Amino acid sequence: MTTIDYTIDNDVRRDSIAVDTTRPGDLDIVRPLPRISIHAFCESEGMLHLLDQCARDRRMSKVTLRSNKGTISSAAAMFAQMPTPNLIILETSVDPANLLGELAPLAEVCDASTKVIIIAKHNDIRLYRELIRNGISEYLVGPVSIADILQVVSNIFIDPQTEPLGRSIAFIGAKGGCGSSTVAHNCAWGISSLFSTAVILADLDLPYGTANIDFDQDPAQGIAEAVYSPERLDEVFLDRLLARCSDHLSMLAAPSMLDRAYDIEPGAFAPILEILQRSAPVAVLDVPHVWSEWTRRVLAEADEIVVTAMPDLANLRNAKNLFDSLKRLRQNDKPPHLVLNQVGVPKRPEIAVDDFCKSLEVDPCAILQFDAALFGSAANSGRMVAEVDKKAPAAETFSQLAHLLTGRTTVKKARKQGLGKVLGMLARK
Repeated sequence: MTTIDYTIDNDVRRDSIAVDTTRPGDLDIVRPLPRISIHAFCESEGMLHLLDQCARDRRMSKVTLRSNKGTISSAAAMFAQMPTPNLIILETSVDPANLLGELAPLAEVCDASTKVIIIAKHNDIRLYRELIRNGISEYLVGPVSIADILQVVSNIFIDPQTEPLGRSIAFIGAKGGCGSSTVAHNCAWGISSLFSTAVILADLDLPYGTANIDFDQDPAQGIAEAVYSPERLDEVFLDRLLARCSDHLSMLAAPSMLDRAYDIEPGAFAPILEILQRSAPVAVLDVPHVWSEWTRRVLAEADEIVVTAMPDLANLRNAKNLFDSLKRLRQNDKPPHLVLNQVGVPKRPEIAVDDFCKSLEVDPCAILQFDAALFGSAANSGRMVAEVDKKAPAAETFSQLAHLLTGRTTVKKARKQGLGKVLGMLARK
């Protein structure tokens, strides 16, 4: 019998129906899966639906998953005629006494490298020991969740000794000019300076990016070279393209030139983002205010998303559309963080913060006061807000955001301070 390795979760309830109990945040520890093929055979509609949700998860973007209604016998019959995939998932209601016998025909046609996960309703330690002796890769007692499935597959195919991937944080504005780039740049600087953590800031707005201006840099090369020379992209080439902004912050600058049309292919940034995550603990992505296939992909695959908006009607409409679209793209992830910027512009009618957030069904993680002098001075001098005035309320806001986005704080509801114009209060752990 071909050997096929595994563990068991004895705390899961018995049930023949797959029920997704995943909560936002359960999947944060699951890393993106490698390029593998999976074929699942399900006895229940619930498991078929659960695996369909798994297939749509951003961590499965490289995985080929095929699932269909069938039993262990169906799997054995199919793979007698075709090669087996990297992983087979079997949902079964077979009695424990007969399960090994059912698996025997499948073992005869499985490649030696094929892994097998069994999902059953019997929480039987004796069965568990028999299966592990015969080489089953994993045994789960139903009901299972999306997080259970992805974590198990991750445990099988990702070497725990490998270098952990860095986290990617994407910033996008609900409307052009709402200050998303300013928020992204100050947060990137804050994370790098507060925690002495290596951060790479990637300016994805090739024609109009402002990261080089905000950091008073004029690099000869940047992200455009990486986009248009993917065959050359590796750690050495990336290092040549990076501009040093501070001891721990590097930047992939946009060319900010209109010498060509930037018609970007849908997957153009995928290899760049992969190498960024291998090169630094944190990658901050400054995403331009456009909606195209490549921006959808970048946002779908980022670990965290920050949406910046101003409290007016156009921003509210756009933010609502953006939150709804991201919810569909990232069904198993937490909602994006909301930053309200330029609150309290003199003589400008505004939507009240509570009303704005009620429409989005989300609390803001930060509220930034309108301060033309402070932000204007920072922009014109090529410095960050905290470098201009480290005691300013906005500087404290960016510090709190840096803690939140790196998982060093939990968030409380943002509230107004003093005369009513500032930041979200974030309680440090």
